[in-house]
Amino acid sequence: MFSASCHYGLQAMFYIACHSSQEKNVELSEIAEKQHIPKHFLSKILQSLVKQKLLVSMKGPTGGFKLSRPADSIHIVDVVEAIDGLDIFTQCGIEYKECDPNDPCPIHDEYHKMREEVYDLFKTRTLETLAEDLKNGNRLADIIKPPQKGAKEK
Repeated sequence: MFSASCHYGLQAMFYIACHSSQEKNVELSEIAEKQHIPKHFLSKILQSLVKQKLLVSMKGPTGGFKLSRPADSIHIVDVVEAIDGLDIFTQCGIEYKECDPNDPCPIHDEYHKMREEVYDLFKTRTLETLAEDLKNGNRLADIIKPPQKGAKEK
């Protein structure tokens, strides 16, 4: 449903929300290592999030990344929109070019309901609530994290 860039961007934003503060930035290398994301690929994603004003980037010995505003004001949908755009919430599930309520594809009604549920979830959940869930041991990141190569699906 989401691009690899979006998956990695969400993982990185969750990590930054959990590990940064006004005084502490999180280094690219740390995020890449801890989240198992290729460093070069992650660098491009994070710079895109800086351009979209979701992150602040600092250079130098205390450099790294931190959120541009409080974690309770950044919703998951903000990150998705910055990386993939919001078309994912309106496009046909099987990319049928003429899919609409008047000429629906075979999965139109069911997929429409699922898209709306995911959009509502992403619109209401903030990085702060997800960071708290992760700190409390909940595995919300697994919902968004793409499966590793060779891993069995549940």
